[in-house]
Amino acid sequence: MSEKHIYKVAFINQEQVYEVYVKNVYQAELYGFVIVEDFIFGEKSSIVIDPIEEKLRSEFEGVNRSFIPMHNIIRIDQVKKRGTAKIVAISKDAAEDGRLSALYSPDKK
Repeated sequence: MSEKHIYKVAFINQEQVYEVYVKNVYQAELYGFVIVEDFIFGEKSSIVIDPIEEKLRSEFEGVNRSFIPMHNIIRIDQVKKRGTAKIVAISKDAAEDGRLSALYSPDKK
């Protein structure tokens, strides 16, 4: 009997850290990208609705797989159960002193 895995993937997207839960994570054939697919969100029928999770759900609605540049990946964890998907803004202090940033960022001219 195969065990079903859940992965928590944290990555940088447009000056924010996204934490999403997915069923599959693997290296893409396209060099430098990681594929995340089968996004897992909370039940739509729940009484309490988290606006951040709803924003993520609507952003990834209809997405079969997402190609994320590997230099934007912060962390991938295999977890026992799904948590709450979230978006966290990168503080200006953390970005300026290099505590949190993508490995590569093109020069902005």
